[in-house]
Amino acid sequence: MLDFWTKTSGTWINVLAIACGTFLGLILRGRFLSQVLPILKQAIGLITIFVSINMANSLLKIKAGALDGVILSLIALIIGGVIGELGQIEKRLEAVGDWLKAKFKGKGKFTEGFVAASLLFCIGPMAIIGSLNNGLRGEDNLLVLKSALDGFISIVFASTYGIGVGFSALPVALYQGSLSLLAGNLAQSLPDPANAQPVLIITGVGGLMLLGLGLNLLELAKVRVASFLPALAIAPLVYWLADSLQ
Repeated sequence: MLDFWTKTSGTWINVLAIACGTFLGLILRGRFLSQVLPILKQAIGLITIFVSINMANSLLKIKAGALDGVILSLIALIIGGVIGELGQIEKRLEAVGDWLKAKFKGKGKFTEGFVAASLLFCIGPMAIIGSLNNGLRGEDNLLVLKSALDGFISIVFASTYGIGVGFSALPVALYQGSLSLLAGNLAQSLPDPANAQPVLIITGVGGLMLLGLGLNLLELAKVRVASFLPALAIAPLVYWLADSLQ
């Protein structure tokens, strides 16, 4: 049996990286980063799109009866998007940021930073598979790699949005920590989580959502990414239903 720290070590390293990155971003804002910020944001947007496309490619490895991963992800996104819009997830997530802003007297683009950073740090293949590996095997290498990336992004985001970026560590801790703790219960049904079909479809759907976030960062579109969050939970259910009907 793995202890609590072993199961969640990667998550706490990730939280520390976000906090340190935010601190450095606040120190450097208005100096060096003010000149290079536009190109850094574009670089992050491009990398986000690149990573999202690689994630979405996992959908090509999925087959459930007569349906392939692309159709299954479309169904999940439609259902999840409808639920997200009816539940006003985007507005509720923004409301959390506004509450924190008022509670801690945040200034500037506090809410924008909290929402953008929370979505970017929580949606990704390393967050999902890394948390599963951490919980199942006690391996935190993927989450350590993610921590390095998140730390750098926090520097750039904090220089623009302020301290709100640092509070994104809260949903990261809850999301990744919960996945890691629950992963132990999946050991019997998912002996190889990295290649399991339910994990692949979650990763693929997350990739499509991350693509929307990348487009937002490049200011090429305004995708309501938060409204699609329920699709991450619906995607494996859609797969299991389609697979059981074959």
